[in-house]
This record gives sequence, structure tokens and C-alpha cells, in this order.
Amino acid sequence: MSMIPSFFNNNNNRRSSNFFDPYSLDAWDPFRDLTSSSSSLSRNTSAIVNARVDWRETPEAHVFKADLPGLKKEEVKVEIEEDNTVLKISGERHVEKEDKNDTWHRVERSSGQFSRRFRLPENVKMDQVKAAMENGVLTVTVPKAETDKKADVRSIQITG
Repeated sequence: MSMIPSFFNNNNNRRSSNFFDPYSLDAWDPFRDLTSSSSSLSRNTSAIVNARVDWRETPEAHVFKADLPGLKKEEVKVEIEEDNTVLKISGERHVEKEDKNDTWHRVERSSGQFSRRFRLPENVKMDQVKAAMENGVLTVTVPKAETDKKADVRSIQITG
């Protein structure tokens, strides 16, 4: 395992980190890849800490889609923070109840809290944000404010 962080991967030319994304408020965690899957620490930390989120801009809105498999809408929060400039998606996956008679062979599904924050551009209608969850996919739609297509032209008289 390399100790040097990988900022890019070749998976559909998507970045594996938000390190260079000016709108993302996620911090790079240098220790994220150092925990082994068999340690108890990795059981209690969340693999969905960096829940995968697609952010698409259409002419009408900014659309965020987050993969949150196994979560109910009651376990997820969508909030607007910091004077209507930050969209925050957070939640928690609870630990599955363990029976003392069970023998676990592998634990790869994680539990714990997750949080993703995105700095929004100025041209959004914060009072019309909508969120829906279907089949483990959260969709947050942030409508864009209409911009004046005609620029006001004002003549300035030149003196001198």
C-alpha cells in the first residue's frame, strides 16, 4: 500500500478526492486508507463518510444525487447552512444488532455518521430546495435564480 495519497483514478475520469474541488468542503483524510478491514476501528468508522454524490447543473437547477443504500429518509438530514451558502447532507447508519450465537465471517458494511457539505453558487433559490429519496438514492434539487438576459445599458456622458 502506498503512503502517498492518490488524488485521481481512472474510473470514468472522476476524481477520487475532492481535494481540488473549490465547491466541496470535504477535507482530505490522510488516515482514511490506513485502517484494515478486520480492525474494530474500521467497523465503527463509516465507509459512507464520503458518501458518493454527483452534482449536476442544468439550465434550471443544481441537482445532487447521493447513494445512501440501506438508509431510510428519516435517517438522513438535508440542511442549508452559513447564510444560505452551504448545502449539508448528513445522517447515520446504525450498527446491526449482534447475537452472541452468531459467527461473523466478514464485516464490510459500515455504520456511523456521515456528512457532506457543498458550497453553493450565488444564483440559487434557497427557499425552493426540494429533496426526495427513492431506492437508496437521495436527490436534492436546488433551483437556480433567473438572471437578467438583457443587461441594463446606461449611457455615461463624457466630460472634459
